[in-house]
Amino acid sequence: MKEKNTVCLMNDSFPPIIDGVANAVVNYCIYYQKNFGSAVAAVPYHPDAVDEAFPFPVIRYRSYDTTRLVRYRAGYPFSVEAIKQLKAKDPDLIHSHCPFMSTFLARTLRELNGAPIVFTYHTKFDIDIAKTVPSRTLQEQAVKMVVNNIKACDEVWAVSRGAGENLRSMGYDGDYIIMENGVDFPRGRVPEETVQAAVHQFDLPEQLPVYLFIGRMMWYKGLKLIFDSLHRVLEEGKDFRMVLIGDGSDRPDMEAYAAECGLSAKCLFLGEIRDRELLRAWYCRADLFLFPSSYDTNGLVVREAAACGLASVLIAGSCAAEGVKDGVNGFLCEEHDEALAALISSLWERRPAVKQAGIHAMNQLYLSWEESVSRAAERYEIILERAASGELDHQRRLSDSLLHTASNMIEGVERLREIRELSKEELHAMYVWQKSHLGRFADGIWEKLNNII
Repeated sequence: MKEKNTVCLMNDSFPPIIDGVANAVVNYCIYYQKNFGSAVAAVPYHPDAVDEAFPFPVIRYRSYDTTRLVRYRAGYPFSVEAIKQLKAKDPDLIHSHCPFMSTFLARTLRELNGAPIVFTYHTKFDIDIAKTVPSRTLQEQAVKMVVNNIKACDEVWAVSRGAGENLRSMGYDGDYIIMENGVDFPRGRVPEETVQAAVHQFDLPEQLPVYLFIGRMMWYKGLKLIFDSLHRVLEEGKDFRMVLIGDGSDRPDMEAYAAECGLSAKCLFLGEIRDRELLRAWYCRADLFLFPSSYDTNGLVVREAAACGLASVLIAGSCAAEGVKDGVNGFLCEEHDEALAALISSLWERRPAVKQAGIHAMNQLYLSWEESVSRAAERYEIILERAASGELDHQRRLSDSLLHTASNMIEGVERLREIRELSKEELHAMYVWQKSHLGRFADGIWEKLNNII
């Protein structure tokens, strides 16, 4: 085994498209490259990408603009040029973070170099598929494709216990291990002057509690629950400010619904904020983080809040609530507006207890990306040892045979390109050698090849 290994990280989203999984891939690359070996990212082409800023190589492959449908560009996993570049990197291990085109690309590369594939399950793809694909039959076929693609990998990770259970509910019957994601915030609060510089222009009276939500502005994130519960709290005569950071297709409807609930003067919709230090300042200004989502598999924003000493309100039993002890390092409630309103109302009067829970969250829930990737790197070594001993011979599928054929075709195109780059003298020498060994058969081959060239 080489002294330092090369790991290829793959995902269908990557900056300038920002989401939780894209952020995970960036941090995997940064900290694996920094502390353990070499990392390379293989991601779809994006016209606005500025990859020179990353401290690791990024290989882009052909893509199609599907952002209106799924927020990211769909990659073409049989790109000859991308496969050639990836082969040249000679990765020892491939780590896919998306079960669609990234995993097809990973499997194609495995056919060529034999590197084992790790797959991490981040998102409840059955819900995403149901929201994107109108036909029930097509939904079932899409879920089956996702599960089969995941089964074809050599080891499967899930970012939380709930994520693994969701994967099981889709029909996956293989093994998996839990490998938690980290956060890229350092542990601790930013200076108070930094907070004030970030928020001074907004109407945030010091005597009023500030509630915060950060994430995509999509209804399935639990935003209706927030508005309905805050409407109840307001009717009790308790004032507050609600800050919402993020963007999404449902945002206009949310702003309209907040107005219907009488919350226009209480809510600040700030849109997407990409400046990480500015986000830290908002986490530090808030008194409570509201994240009543039963959709998210990991809830990284909950860990980001914890890094800044901010406690969260979560749905009991949700993936985001894993590790949270009610009243100790966070607060839990049932998934309906009466319960959430009652909890927020009670905490409105217990701000010292809320601050104490934030301190416990900082000490008990925080996990840095550096530590997270360190745990992953240890597991990579075990996987590579198992691969070297032959333990990872996965059960071949029909799709493996198709990908093997595709990989052979890709290699054939590469060889043809190499032939086209030869000089006339080199081509003639090859012809003379083959004619002396293959006779008239060589004449037929070279006649066709000459027509192509």
